[in-house]
This record gives sequence, C-alpha cells and structure tokens, in this order.
Amino acid sequence: MVPPDLVVLNGRLLTMDPARPRASALALSGGRIAAVGETAEIRGLAGPATRIVDAQGATVLPGFIDSHVHLFQGAVELDYLDLYGVTGIEALTDRVRAYAAANPADRVVFAIQADYAVLGPGRSTTRQDLDRVLPDRPFAMFAPDHHTIWANTRALELAGLLHGGATEMGSEIRLAPDGTATGELREPGAYAPILAHTRYGGRDMFGLVSGADPAPAPTAAERALDATVMARGLRHAASHGITSLHNMDGNFYTAEILQACEAAGDLLCRTEVPFHLKSHDPLSRFEEAEEMRRRFASDWLWTGRVKMFMDGVVESSTALMIEPYPGLTTTGDAVFTPEHFNAACIEADRRGFQIAVHAIGDLAVRRTLDGFQAAREANGPRDSRHRVEHIEVLDPADLPRFKELGAVASIQPGHAPFGGVFPPDGAGKMLHARQIPWAFAWRKIRDSGARVIFSTDWPVMPVDVTTNLKAAVAPLDLGEPWVDNAQTLAETLESYTAGNAWVEFNEDRKGRLAPGMMADVAVMSHDLEALPPSEIDQARAAVTICGGRITWEA
Repeated sequence: MVPPDLVVLNGRLLTMDPARPRASALALSGGRIAAVGETAEIRGLAGPATRIVDAQGATVLPGFIDSHVHLFQGAVELDYLDLYGVTGIEALTDRVRAYAAANPADRVVFAIQADYAVLGPGRSTTRQDLDRVLPDRPFAMFAPDHHTIWANTRALELAGLLHGGATEMGSEIRLAPDGTATGELREPGAYAPILAHTRYGGRDMFGLVSGADPAPAPTAAERALDATVMARGLRHAASHGITSLHNMDGNFYTAEILQACEAAGDLLCRTEVPFHLKSHDPLSRFEEAEEMRRRFASDWLWTGRVKMFMDGVVESSTALMIEPYPGLTTTGDAVFTPEHFNAACIEADRRGFQIAVHAIGDLAVRRTLDGFQAAREANGPRDSRHRVEHIEVLDPADLPRFKELGAVASIQPGHAPFGGVFPPDGAGKMLHARQIPWAFAWRKIRDSGARVIFSTDWPVMPVDVTTNLKAAVAPLDLGEPWVDNAQTLAETLESYTAGNAWVEFNEDRKGRLAPGMMADVAVMSHDLEALPPSEIDQARAAVTICGGRITWEA
C-alpha cells in the first residue's frame, strides 16, 4: 500500500458509520479516506512524507456541514459594525459614532445584529432615534434575522424612501401618520435601496433580494473585491470545522465568484448554490435554474436546489400565522399566493430539483407542505428530500405530514428563545400561550419520525458550530408554557454531519468516516462526549481537513 498523505492518530473518532461507529485513527490519500482503525495500525501505514495530526484524545468526526447559510452576506458582514448585545441609545451612539469615524468613506454607515429592542423593551426604533445616534451621515442597521432594517433620515433620503415607495408582496416601508417613513423597513423588497449604497453595493444580497444577478454588472474591480471577501468568509467557516455549506440565496454571480475562489485555491468549503425563485417570477425562470445546474456541477461547487420564501419572521409580525398575533389584527404577510407557490413546486419537482422553503409561521409551514403535496400528486412520489427551513411555529395537525411527505425539517437551534444566543423574550411575546409548546418544536418533530437537520443561518447568528451544538443539547429552561426540546449529542452531531450529507444526496460520499468517503474531517480541541452539555461551546476546531487538504489549523 502506498503510504497515505495524512494520518490522524490518538483520536476519539465518531465515524457516523454504523459498520464501525468508533475508532481512534484514520488515513487519507488522494482526497479520500483510505483507512479507519486504531492508532497503532494506522501509524504503521505512514511513510516519511505522511503528514501526522495528533488528535490528543479529542473528538474526530466528519467535517461539519452547515446546511443553511448566506455565505456572501456572512463574509461581507465580518467587516460591518456588530451590535450584538448593545442596548440603550447611549451605548448605541458610542459604538456607531466610533465606527463611523473609523470608516469615513462609507456612503451608508452600516451595522448588523441590532436587536428589535435595542433601545429598550417594548420600544420601537424610529428614524428620529437614529438621527440622534448619527445626525450628519446616512446610518442603517440590520436586525439579527435580516428581515428588518432601521434607517435614519439621511439614509432614507439617499435611498429615495423617506416618503415611501413601491414594494413587492410581503415587504413594507412603515409610514408615520404624516406619510413619511418611520425608519423601519420590513423584508428585502423594502430595504434593497438601502443596501445599494452599502460598501458592497448590495451585491452580496442580490441572490436573496431579487433572485437575479447584480445590475448593473459588477466591474472587474468589484468582482476582485467580492472574491477577496468571499475567500475570507470561507476561511472563517473552515476555522469552525466546516467542510461543506448549503447556501440559501443564489444567482449566477455568486456561483461565478465561488468559481473564481476555486481557481485561486480559496474554495475551502464545498458549496451548493441554489436558484432563488421570487414570488413575482414567472415559471419560465426555471430555464435559468437548469442552466445553473449544468454550469455548476462539481464536487466543490454545484446547484441542484430551488429556494423560495413563504413568509417573514415572528418578531416583526410578518411570519404567516393561522390566527392573528396577540393584540394585533394581522396574521402576517404571505410572500407567495398559494396558487403560484403550488405551481412553482410542481414545476421545480417535475424538473428534478430539490426545494427549500423559508417557512416560519404555522400557516407558512402548512402552505409549504401543501406545495410539496401538490408536487407529489402532480408528478408522483420520488426521493425529493424537499426541505422546510426554520419551522418556528407549527400547528399540531401538520406534524405528521413531514414524515408522510418525506419533507425534511431544516432547523437552526440557536434561533430559539431557549437557544441562548438571542434574548429569550423576543418571539414569545408575539405568540399565544397555546402556540408556545409547538414553537421551535424540535423534539416533537424528531420524535414524529421526520428527518431533522441542523444549521446556523449565518449571518443571522455566527457560523460557530459549537455555539449551535450547545443551543441544541443544553437549551435554556424558560418554564411553562415552554417545553424541553433538548437533543442528545449523538442526534445533534448526526444532524450536522451525516444528516446534512444525506439531505444533499451525498450520503454515499461524505458525512461518514469510512474508507472511500471524501476526506472531509474535523479534529476538535476537546472530547465532546466528556464535556458537560452546558460547556460544549468551549470546544473549537483544532484542525479542519477538506478533500484531504488542511484548510484550518489552530
């Protein structure tokens, strides 16, 4: 046997392979796993040129697959002002003015992770508030969920939104009684004009906002800038043990930038880019999806999925609900009409695409499952692995439909009020008490027999794997009417590795440490099974290997 390129020794391997669940070492050759066994055996395979990684008793497992990210946007936002944990106008003012002074060339001073209650519990943020924060320059800030932007008067004037304007279905420029904008812009169709003036011209979100490529076409200098920031984002993901990413917004431009990263040796994570269909798009746009699938079809960069939005988010009352929100008359905003959505599902399924749908409210989840059912009835059943993203509120009647339809529950543990990432009172105050036991109902969904996969939705929350692991295995106890949704460590790790390989139809090639599988491996800093669940976020990736190449080393 030719000596392997790399061996990992002295590990506590969690292989995700039923044939051999545990081992202590593995060997990699030619981008594949050559052997899995015990340390003495694998050490004996090494030659003079073999790279040796000593896991020092820590967990070794398949490389993490984050199955729901916005990669370009996450990469871009590594540069913006992060307001996570900032509360009160004084603290906000101090942070914003310091950042503005350090970035004098920005047309819009832009911040991220601004809590819905950044100015205090129960207080809405207005343009006048933000005028006090930064009176002399355009300023805007993103909510963590990226469904709302708040902007000051100068930013609204720059974007042509001070007196409102036309928006697509499901989006809203909130107006005051005098007809001027309050400063709150709900959903991409309302805030896209603000993003057009940010540092990257909104190119990072074109696949999400419009589903199309940036217009006008980016210059060569802009493409080079975007490739540089994308490479930084990929390095950041790799530093957390991640070897694959499922992007959730897509266009040709994003895929082309990733292709440029691949040519430069910077594509450190295998990445899937979807085709994004908007509610105003005709079904004829699926021809573009077919072209994307033809053009991008490698082990490192591929397209095979259609992404759609059914609703907004609970915190801004834009998630689509069966009954009105407490104290409100609204049931949220439907992004698609049921008729158009069902037709889109039927056509995407007919063409053999996987479908992934953002659905947060209970009615949005129901209509998404209705679309999947319509596709099955029109085209016949197949192994489609269609995905419902988020599922924050579920009606009990719809729980069994996941298993019946073969629909996949794509969940982000850190989003839940009990996930420990965001303030715990954000979503709960927008739900009826009877809805709460069925909110973020991971345990009920898994126990129903539905397939469950985990992800972060970066940059809604950091792409940090172990922060998300902790949210799943050690959720906060919020008391009644909230219920315990804790996942076991084994369930969580499977959903982050083998489960996510399965949902991308790659279960025979990745997601397990077994001979012949892709050499995608995460060597952790700790033995994850030995850590108390509440301390699992102490662990980090020590070494990340993708395709047999070390892409991160602490």
